[in-house]
Amino acid sequence: MQILITNDDGVNSSGIMAAKNAVEDLGRVEVVAPASQQSGIGHALTLFEPIRYTTIKLADGSTAYSVSGTPTDALIIGIYEVADEKPDLVVSGINIGENLGMSELTTSGTIGAAMEAAANGIPALAVSIQVTRGAIKFHDGHVDVDFSHAQNIMHRVSKQILERGLPEGVDFLNLNIPSSPTSDEIRLTGLGTRMYRIHIQKRLDPRGRPYYWIDGDPVEDDVEGTDVHTLKKEKCATLTPVSLDCTADVDLMDGWLD
Repeated sequence: MQILITNDDGVNSSGIMAAKNAVEDLGRVEVVAPASQQSGIGHALTLFEPIRYTTIKLADGSTAYSVSGTPTDALIIGIYEVADEKPDLVVSGINIGENLGMSELTTSGTIGAAMEAAANGIPALAVSIQVTRGAIKFHDGHVDVDFSHAQNIMHRVSKQILERGLPEGVDFLNLNIPSSPTSDEIRLTGLGTRMYRIHIQKRLDPRGRPYYWIDGDPVEDDVEGTDVHTLKKEKCATLTPVSLDCTADVDLMDGWLD
């Protein structure tokens, strides 16, 4: 089995080492990831400047590939330039910070890479771990996080994908692991509405001109069965099956154009 690992936190992230360690007994692992922190970049591609990749050494001395682009760029380079054959599984993560709810599907670089893998016909798993210290979510490099529980959960799900494949109609899986789990259970969930409520910070530069920071306040979703509620309220790992087909029920449009 060949497993390709990428992320959006950068190739030097502690999370990518944790992911590698979690699945290296399941097959041959290649690590191909962005050279720097790319959180929030979504499914973006680099189209107007060249992409380069270089060989680097990870903390354990193994070889990885550092890509000067987005997670999706790294995934494409990994599939078509680095890997000797089409991977049997793509793992994107382990992301530092959870990726929950509908809005994260289009903003998360972690999910964006998994989505690109699925679009190329490869089973994919996006993996994120909840953290309570917001400042480390966007750190570029090593962070002091205990990944042991996340690695165990990720190993179980990855092994299941490699042995059984994904069910028909499921293109990739979004796995989120709580920072303080109450058990080893993995709960199947739907997507919550959103993980953050948008908040804009307006400030003035030294010349009195306004500028803005886009920020967010956490949302506590009270709808049982969603990933947001299950992770945050029940402190249980969530696994959400996702399809690339975003088409709404066409019958809902009956009469709308009349």
